Amino acid sequence: MSGWWAPLLVVVLVLLASAASNVAAPGEARVHHNHGKFMEGPWRPAHATFYGDHDGTGTRAGACGYKDTVAEGYGLQTVALSTAMFNGGATCGACYEVRCTESPKWCKPGAPPLVVTATNLCPPNYQQSGDNGGWCNPPREHFDLTMPAFLQIAEEKAGIVPISYRRVSCLKQGGIRYTITGNKYFNMVTVTNVGGAGDVVAVTVKGDDRVKWTPLTRNWGQVWQTGEILVGESLTFRVMTSDHRKATSWHVLPRDWQFGVTYRATKNFH
Repeated sequence: MSGWWAPLLVVVLVLLASAASNVAAPGEARVHHNHGKFMEGPWRPAHATFYGDHDGTGTRAGACGYKDTVAEGYGLQTVALSTAMFNGGATCGACYEVRCTESPKWCKPGAPPLVVTATNLCPPNYQQSGDNGGWCNPPREHFDLTMPAFLQIAEEKAGIVPISYRRVSCLKQGGIRYTITGNKYFNMVTVTNVGGAGDVVAVTVKGDDRVKWTPLTRNWGQVWQTGEILVGESLTFRVMTSDHRKATSWHVLPRDWQFGVTYRATKNFH
């Protein structure tokens, strides 16, 4: 192959191959991943306790705005973070790998590291000292695990155990999910099932007609708000995670979208 058109033909073939790789098979909803990957953080020391009951009662909702962590795909592998780590709700959705350390009596031998998602706040207790009951008081970094999660790495009788932890990528099935509640004049958007860094730090929305790109503000946890009238338009959301990567969910909500219904995108982080 020679001539000026040869390099051009190669480029065309590469582009066609790339396009073909993004076409879902019949009946398959392919999830597209944006470029790059979340990088794991260093191991750090902390302590872990547990809350709730053996079946996770009382742990499925909380300060991040999630309604039911089991129904929303997080299961009971979740954690309430101390104030120092919760960061006013900005850390909601982040994933951590946790292992029990330095406690042969209480750590379960051979237990694999546990991966949990931050879904709640462990509030401080200033009536007790940070080393005796006030485990979640600033500036302590502390994990209050659901009981089912805690029991995977330590004995219930321990109550509290030393751990080491690190940030890891959130591995999610399917695309990012969006649920709008509120009313025509006040929309609250809950963003769930976010992969990669997991913690959303910015959200913008765009309609297919009148609504231009509009930034949302954090209401609490991973619930975002806007007073823009969104009804009657197909909506596109763009989210940014703490590692500054962005994912755009084009027309994830149809024009006839309904309040309280969860819509799934075909894109996620990894």
